[in-house]
Amino acid sequence: MNSRFIKQKPRLPRPIVILLCALLVIAAFSLGIFIGKQKAVREIVPDGEGQIINKSSLITSRANDVDFDIFWDVWNLVKEKFYDQPVSDKDLYYGALKGMLSGLDDPYSVFLDPEQSGKFLANLNGSFEGIGAEIGIKDEKLQIVAPLKNSPAERAGALPGDWIVLIDGAETSGMSIEEAVTKIRGEKGTRVVLSVSRNGLDSLFELTIIRDTIVIDSVKWEIDENNIMEIDITTFNDDTVPLFNEAVQEALAQNVKGIVLDLRSNPGGLLTAAIDIASAWVGYQPVVIERAKTSAKSFKGATAPRLSDIKTIVLVNNGSASGSEIVAGALQDYDLAELIGVTTFGKGSVQDYRMLKDGSAVKLTIATWYTPKGRSINETGIDPDIEIPFTIENYQNGIDPQKNTAIEVILGTYETEEVD
Repeated sequence: MNSRFIKQKPRLPRPIVILLCALLVIAAFSLGIFIGKQKAVREIVPDGEGQIINKSSLITSRANDVDFDIFWDVWNLVKEKFYDQPVSDKDLYYGALKGMLSGLDDPYSVFLDPEQSGKFLANLNGSFEGIGAEIGIKDEKLQIVAPLKNSPAERAGALPGDWIVLIDGAETSGMSIEEAVTKIRGEKGTRVVLSVSRNGLDSLFELTIIRDTIVIDSVKWEIDENNIMEIDITTFNDDTVPLFNEAVQEALAQNVKGIVLDLRSNPGGLLTAAIDIASAWVGYQPVVIERAKTSAKSFKGATAPRLSDIKTIVLVNNGSASGSEIVAGALQDYDLAELIGVTTFGKGSVQDYRMLKDGSAVKLTIATWYTPKGRSINETGIDPDIEIPFTIENYQNGIDPQKNTAIEVILGTYETEEVD
């Protein structure tokens, strides 16, 4: 019978074995403490708040470029070391999403938490509490695009183009629009102080504004003694088209001699409303062109051109933005109206507004606007046919040279100055 011999491995001395076992026990104990500590850190949350779920669903296809473990390293460091505990998972989570959008370096691409999203939607519905001014970012600085008519901001003396340097003493440099809105808005009857820089003035001055409930009637009209209808559209929201249609019916019934469409200090709003307004003049022709990186889309009017035969003047200023620039640019391209005032704001980017399941939302720039003839609106704005400034002195003295000129043009009494 054959015998099989097995060569045995040499054994470690007993003292070394004991030492290794001890080290393993210590390592396991330390690891248990570390894991328990990390688990405790992650489980401590403020009362009434939940925790982050679905961590395993993170995108990892770009692991070679972005190491998402670093995100959780920072997350756990904050949860463990930040001096003011417990730290809110919800605040960290929403803050991270806001930071993600800020990485695009586009002031109009933003994440809105549920509270901010609710306020934004209330804005479109035409009622909110605040100062009644649209703000934006231009040349990387916070600017008043337009105070709404008869708003607390307008009554306090705010003008389109004012640069907001301080809000209640807090510097606005690097501040997002949403941060600024949060600081400026507040309960009716409370006060906010804006330190403002204005072109033509050497130093800052303060605007003390008492917040109020802002109810926006987006369209107002009247017929003057010359049988000229003045239609003032302050914003494009849910009630704009029905109110505008009432004005159109009245204009046709009264056989008005002309229309002055006032889009000054109109910051924009709903694209569909702007297109419907323009349709009253351009009919079913293209109103605006949306251009993305690899595609273009034309938006056409949806109604008959009921006002195309009526002499029309559009008033614009540097507070006319977005939807108002779309309307003004379309009417100018088709020679259906003359524009009077100064160059518009130049907000010609397209935002997709996407509601998320927790009530939050994302506004994301997806394209830019062009007029029917292909003129870019973004950053350049729309130039008027007749440039007429509206000075601070005009404002203080209750004189409106832009509207006065519009009426003169319709009546045929406007004369241009000859230059020798």
